[in-house]
Amino acid sequence: MSVNPLARLLEGADAVVAELERRADSAVDHPADAAAEIAPYHPKRIELTVSEVIEETPSTKTFRLRRPDGTDLPPFVAGQYISLDVAVGDVLTNRAFSLSSSPSVRDSYDVTVRRLRGGRVSNHLVDNVAVGDRFTSGGPMGAFCHDPLFHGDDVIFLAGGSGVAPAMSMIRDVVDRGLSRRVTLLYGSRQADDIIFRDELDAIAREHPNIVVHHILSAPDPSWTGAVGPLDAKLIESLVGPPAGRMTYLCGASYKYAYLVRQLTSLGQPARRIRMEANYIAQPPPQDPRWPADVDPKEEVTVSVRGRKKIIMPRGRALLDELENNGIRPEASCRSGECGDCRFRILSGDVYHAEEAKLRVSDQHFGFGHSCVAFPLTDLEIEV
Repeated sequence: MSVNPLARLLEGADAVVAELERRADSAVDHPADAAAEIAPYHPKRIELTVSEVIEETPSTKTFRLRRPDGTDLPPFVAGQYISLDVAVGDVLTNRAFSLSSSPSVRDSYDVTVRRLRGGRVSNHLVDNVAVGDRFTSGGPMGAFCHDPLFHGDDVIFLAGGSGVAPAMSMIRDVVDRGLSRRVTLLYGSRQADDIIFRDELDAIAREHPNIVVHHILSAPDPSWTGAVGPLDAKLIESLVGPPAGRMTYLCGASYKYAYLVRQLTSLGQPARRIRMEANYIAQPPPQDPRWPADVDPKEEVTVSVRGRKKIIMPRGRALLDELENNGIRPEASCRSGECGDCRFRILSGDVYHAEEAKLRVSDQHFGFGHSCVAFPLTDLEIEV
């Protein structure tokens, strides 16, 4: 067996290599058996039916999704998301939604969706989806989860709007499993009637001393007696004390992340103790401050999809969106540049990637991009 000498630098590598060599003669290929065993836990697609629609606030609904045959769904870790396929008019697209239900509930998934200004999919779901409607989704995925080995037992959440969904899943998980983990949630909303899960969160906080919930409003009415934003360093410290040594999770509007990171680092919180939920739509040009100042995002370019068709599109539109508008659907999940499912190959031309793009070194070396956060700077030829 040929082993890369660099592998020998890893602790325990010699023992692993020795075990592989010991098993080499008796090893058999069993792809069919492996696939059958893995499929229930990591299915490519899941068929889902809306079994219940729960109105959380005037702008937010939770959709309870079950399998049509009532069998259990694949397990997930609190904080993960599913990528839901949605038909909006003639366009079939998808969006990632964090699961707000507890991982201990296996017969359904809850996705909590809030109306967004200009939100193509979220507004369609809130306005039109009813009990009995059917969807498909990918399996649960994502790394915005608590790691008991590295994150410790005292954590802080800074959440806003429907960004409370993954925090809610983690809080429900703590309650359902009777964990001793201490969770402090700072949850920002505009007004009191915008607070999602308010009654349940307050009840959990009353009954479980290890879970602390602070509601923070940015535009309260005169009767409000709780905290008032902005959520700056001073307010964070007054509500949770020094954050040092406690893992802090940010989940909400992505454009607020840079501001919140500055507030936390000013309190001495190191960047490695700050985690950010990544399944959101990246900022399009020209809102992205890194966009080249001399490039007009409204100017049109031609994108040739090898073996498929030519598309005329503005530079400032994400390539994945325009492909879907033209009936071409690459695999996609997070739509924020992280997972890499929508990877495509750049055969010619120049592409701008939003800051969120988690490109691998090999992607850059061999000319691949993530179409969900890729914007054409010039005419392109691509392969999907």
